[in-house]
Amino acid sequence: MMVYADLLRYRELFANLFRRDFQAKYKGSLLGVAWSLLNPLVLLGVYLVVFGVLIKNGDIPHYPIYLLAGLACWIFFSVSLQTASRSMIDSAELIKKVRFPRQLVALSMVATQAVTFALMIAILVAVSLVFVPEARSTVWAAIPLAVVFAGFVGGLALLVACLNVLFRDVEHILTAALLPWFFLTPILWSFATLDASQASHHKLTELLRWGNPVAPPIAALRDALWSGHAPTAGDTIYLVAASVIALVLGSLVFHRVDDRLAIEL
Repeated sequence: MMVYADLLRYRELFANLFRRDFQAKYKGSLLGVAWSLLNPLVLLGVYLVVFGVLIKNGDIPHYPIYLLAGLACWIFFSVSLQTASRSMIDSAELIKKVRFPRQLVALSMVATQAVTFALMIAILVAVSLVFVPEARSTVWAAIPLAVVFAGFVGGLALLVACLNVLFRDVEHILTAALLPWFFLTPILWSFATLDASQASHHKLTELLRWGNPVAPPIAALRDALWSGHAPTAGDTIYLVAASVIALVLGSLVFHRVDDRLAIEL
């Protein structure tokens, strides 16, 4: 796990990489970081019209907050994986010239997306405190859960970044998989309403609930912000376990391929 300890040991280098990625993302932009908030807000508006008005989701209380919480988690997860998958390839010249902790390249991409994620969580906390009074006792649990979720995303991002250096198809497979994965994740819909209408497909709903590694983490975070009760023990334990597994897998794969990265690039 020294792979992640290098974030502290080489914090100045990591800060420089983060600053480079963050400035490159918004270079020449008039709105700057506000663009990162515009995307989820536009998606929120579109999905509210489609699934809140045209296709009624009346069984889900405070549906805009429910939807925005899911979108915030999904956008952080998907964009981090997509940008991290190409991070080492895009930094090939730097990696080939200088010996440094190369995992920082992929993790700086996650840190860049974490800025937007943190802003969205702050907005959701504020909105929940105002519009969901019953969630005032649980909403603060979203902060540590968001940190654990960031660890989950960081471990997967390092994993896909390393694999994409060895197998360039990884980024294309990931891009193709994310769209159906999005619709199979309870962001626009809820397991509560699905269970009621699809009682004959119990095994399928259980597979979607526990076989999707993003579903329980999103449920845990969203429950703290939206439902008015603490996240279930199953979802919370799943999130912690998934984060640990992702971090360990990312570390193991990185150790295996670290010496080959410059050669493969």
